[in-house]
Amino acid sequence: MNLVTLFDFAVERFPNRVAVVEGNRRYTYRRFYKEVTNVAASLQKIGIKQHDRVMILLKNRLENAVIYWALQKIGAVYTPINFRLSVKEVEYCVNDAEASAVIYESVSQESVLKANFHQKPILIGFGEVEGADIYYHELVDRSPGHFEKPVINEHDVALMLYTSGTTGKPKGVPRTHQNEYSAALAHIIQNQYQDGESTLGTMPLYHTMGMRSLLSIMFLNGKYVVLPDFDEKEALELLEREEITSLYLVPTLYHDILNHPEFHRYDLSKLKKIGYAGASMTTALTEKCIQLLKPDVFVNHFGSTEIYTFTINPNVAEKPGCAGKPGFHQKVRIVKPDSEGRSTPEDIVEKGEVGEVIVNIDSPESFKGYWNRPDATKKAIRDGWYFTGDLGMLDEDGDLYVVGRVDDMIISGGENIHPLEVEDVLAKHPKVHEVAVIGEEDDRWGQIVSAYVVPKDPSLTIQDLDNYCKNNTTLSNFKRPRKYVFIKELPKSPVGKILRRHLKEGEFELYIKENEKVI
Repeated sequence: MNLVTLFDFAVERFPNRVAVVEGNRRYTYRRFYKEVTNVAASLQKIGIKQHDRVMILLKNRLENAVIYWALQKIGAVYTPINFRLSVKEVEYCVNDAEASAVIYESVSQESVLKANFHQKPILIGFGEVEGADIYYHELVDRSPGHFEKPVINEHDVALMLYTSGTTGKPKGVPRTHQNEYSAALAHIIQNQYQDGESTLGTMPLYHTMGMRSLLSIMFLNGKYVVLPDFDEKEALELLEREEITSLYLVPTLYHDILNHPEFHRYDLSKLKKIGYAGASMTTALTEKCIQLLKPDVFVNHFGSTEIYTFTINPNVAEKPGCAGKPGFHQKVRIVKPDSEGRSTPEDIVEKGEVGEVIVNIDSPESFKGYWNRPDATKKAIRDGWYFTGDLGMLDEDGDLYVVGRVDDMIISGGENIHPLEVEDVLAKHPKVHEVAVIGEEDDRWGQIVSAYVVPKDPSLTIQDLDNYCKNNTTLSNFKRPRKYVFIKELPKSPVGKILRRHLKEGEFELYIKENEKVI
């Protein structure tokens, strides 16, 4: 079974259902399929061959989804990267992937045209851009309409995602048809999706969460509603107008939607299933999701680009913050953490003890190694297990709680402190909008707990927060922040992950009260 077969089945099953919506455009499966076929034929005509990597620097657009399926049709590899990347980052990724073609739009034009490529790829432009060898509309309008169908094996690479590269160069993660089919199947099962489900397509298609939304919804003949530039008001309008039934987002986007001042004006009664991944969700935000969205299904998905699912908590309302048990295709262990990579799969820790989460790579959702990076593969995959770099612990029920990254752990006075447990307390303060906690060097303690706070109310003071922590029975005194910094906003990645290294490096803007000095 390959992705193209599943896609063809869906089109034949319900050709007249709405497949993709963007703005005023509503494509049925039949119309969408026709454009996919035309683009596939044109790509093959201009020289894109089976197994070629095609680099995509586009926002989430109807055309981006067309290109994904067109590349699958001809057996090429959809290779998306963040359209906001710098010239040097684009240059690195295109050269690393040895891409045969690059598809770009105005927002990514400068980075593409200024990059120095080892071998000149075919430049395909979308919209009004300069420097293109051919434009998207030409792929559609001048298509020969037919192409030579390749024989696609389930172990052929369908997709290559690049990791964010928070440490070192980004790493290519090749994913086969089997990997992607299995991940989509698991996503459908684990989120309890049904025939005709609809979702908001705003998680970027260069991210594993974005790919999961696209594939699972189209396999179910559902409706994929594209939102190229996330805006909470526009998201609310689409949720109501398109009667969207399911969401799969990072916590940051739920936070923004629920905190919009006009949230209560919108009818979201059709939205019954919500899921999140990509980052931890505070208890305060969890409670707000339950209170305002009243979901029938509320899932916490814990996984990665390399192996889609690690664990699943199918009922977040019952156990807020819990990542649950191994997913549909998974086997998971918690082992002694070691940033030097010396732990083995046999170094299993006891329940209640913090360790590194490792996942068995026999899963059909699992990659088998990084692209052209045997060094990184050797470090990440050991004895048949993927070492995630995530810290977690199992409770008495065998459910996993993720407490941070191996390299985020704060060691103060010899005690291990995990940022999330401190953030969870501070986030519940009524005058706190957002908070991130890091460890900072200290001569006496080794590290101290430092909290970077985005105030909701300008009257908030450091004393308020310190008293709040002192009076909280769930937070031990030694875990209390010894330093507070009020900032304008938290530095985040394009998909909403808090970039703690930016806080450590001073890359933030201080919060300033009106008519007062910097706090």
